[in-house]
Amino acid sequence: TTPFWRAMIDDSAELAGPPFAKRVLDSLGRKWQYILDKSTVHLELRWAGLFALWILFMVRVYLLNGWYIVTYGLGIFVLNLFIGFISPQFDPEADAYGEVDGLGLPTSDSDEFRPFARRVPEFKFWYASFKATMIAYVMTLFSIFNVPVFWPILLMYFLALFALTMKNRIVHMWKHGYVPWNRGKQTYAGKDNK
Repeated sequence: TTPFWRAMIDDSAELAGPPFAKRVLDSLGRKWQYILDKSTVHLELRWAGLFALWILFMVRVYLLNGWYIVTYGLGIFVLNLFIGFISPQFDPEADAYGEVDGLGLPTSDSDEFRPFARRVPEFKFWYASFKATMIAYVMTLFSIFNVPVFWPILLMYFLALFALTMKNRIVHMWKHGYVPWNRGKQTYAGKDNK
């Protein structure tokens, strides 16, 4: 049997609940999720804030004259997200070979209408870009991430990657006849009744 004082300590540990730090982190997590949920409908404001954050980041990198490798990594990450954003969730070429069970894009006029489903949804694209930019900004606070590199080579390599991947995506769009963006509901002009 256990002594009386040991049973009292065990009972008090069970009644205390989770530690204070865990409760604070859980509360902050709930508040952050509430802010994210409320920001979902404010598309233009979210993207304007992200572009402003990118401009501030670029100004910081320019003024500090360093952290080019961090900037390059951020650019490649955002480019990868953008490619996922403009790509269909199911590749039409895989659908042609029977790898996808008819969930791709319509291939003829008689096919049922299916809206364009992105591989990376807009909110996930924005949120991942926001988090990556904040991480890159924090990395510029530490000199260990300031790796000396000849930045014009990184810039040329990034521009070449951007041009090649966009060319491939545009050819893919033309080949399969889809446009990954639209603004609002499409309206058609009716015939005038005379």
